[in-house]
Amino acid sequence: ATWTKSADVERADSGIGQMPARRWKNRASETLSSLQAWEAHRPCTDCGERDLPVETDLQNCNQRRADLCEKCRKRRTERKESVLEFVNTEASYGEDLRIIKEEFYLPMQAAGLLSQEQLLGIFSNIQELIDLNENFLEILQEEIDQAFDQGDDDLMTVCIGEVFLEFVNMLPAFQTYCLQQSSSVNMLNTLEKEKELLRIFLDVSQNDNTALRRMNLRSFLIAPLQRVTKYPLLLSRIIKATTEYHPDHSSLREAKSRIESHLEHINMKTKQEGNTWTLRSFRQDSKKKREVINIEMRETALKTVGWLREETRFVMEGPLQLAQPPDGQWVKKGSKTLKFQNMQVLLLVNMKRVSESSLESAEPGPVKDAVLVLIRDKNNGKFHLLREPLRLSNCIVSTDPDCDDTFELIEIRREAFVFRDSDRARTHHWFRQIRRYSRELGSWKKRRNALPNIMISTPQTRP
Repeated sequence: ATWTKSADVERADSGIGQMPARRWKNRASETLSSLQAWEAHRPCTDCGERDLPVETDLQNCNQRRADLCEKCRKRRTERKESVLEFVNTEASYGEDLRIIKEEFYLPMQAAGLLSQEQLLGIFSNIQELIDLNENFLEILQEEIDQAFDQGDDDLMTVCIGEVFLEFVNMLPAFQTYCLQQSSSVNMLNTLEKEKELLRIFLDVSQNDNTALRRMNLRSFLIAPLQRVTKYPLLLSRIIKATTEYHPDHSSLREAKSRIESHLEHINMKTKQEGNTWTLRSFRQDSKKKREVINIEMRETALKTVGWLREETRFVMEGPLQLAQPPDGQWVKKGSKTLKFQNMQVLLLVNMKRVSESSLESAEPGPVKDAVLVLIRDKNNGKFHLLREPLRLSNCIVSTDPDCDDTFELIEIRREAFVFRDSDRARTHHWFRQIRRYSRELGSWKKRRNALPNIMISTPQTRP
């Protein structure tokens, strides 16, 4: 009995009496009401609006989606569907490429139906497109799988635009295929009439091979053309469903602009070659027209230097004014005494490959070479080189305080050039970039006490 009384006393005086307990319950109720009121007016995590409905955890288990307004929920759903459509259609396109190789190219080659030259004429660079598709699709699928593993069911962490820009080298491969499409189809038609065994093989394949879905070879050969013209449409859908604050928004827009410019460039090339067919056309504005011109200049520069496309980086490109001073006294006389001509200039850098894969460009290797390509303005619809490219390893780049709107490039033991841009700040930017690679690659650095080294390091002349 004594133990029971002490227990009762202990329980009665344990810390919370009846009145404090009632006050605590009231405060807890008020706090809960405040939390519910805040939940009812909390901002949307995507757009910041406060029109969210009141929802409890029982009504919505997914807290991430509970923090979204109805408009943003719908937008996220549309974005997820657009991203999955992009990846799934890329996989379907890859399957069509695999069919072209395994069901047509390889059997024709094994049976000796066509010569290697004829196979190349019909199938063009199909193997290059297959390799690009496999690598592109692998990275896309990794992005999707990683998002799901991290609990990102809406795929908001998937950045299609960034991945597309990393694989932008696949666009010239599409161009090569598209430009040969007309001649490929004509060759196939001619050979089918001439070779009975080829005609029998194509007929049997279409009717009996279930993998072909009763489609003929021509239907599969047009798959790359259809795919490259569908990229802008797929990217537009993702852009429409992606808020401007998303980190991939600007990359998506740039990717769409790049592919549209390449399509316009392909159409321009087909007209120059006299073909009547064109790809899907897109509205041209000044920016896209400028990008088409840049693509054509890059092709001219690459063909001139003979570098691999995947090892080449275009550091700067654009118009510059160029003059060749008759003597070294032009600085005292001033740049007004020089006769300048307009020129298109491209600064190209050849990077060493860090691996055997030509697509692993995230970690570029050291610089092997750097050149300055000088291109005259268009004449008769074509670009022409002013001279052979200037190798910056054999050049000294300098400027003078008295002529800060120009910079000088001296090719050792040869010529001297003075450059300027209409904008002074851009002139300085050109100068810094060119000087950087000249100093990094300069062969004169190996000479002890070389005169060019003294000239560059002496502050009284050109820094």
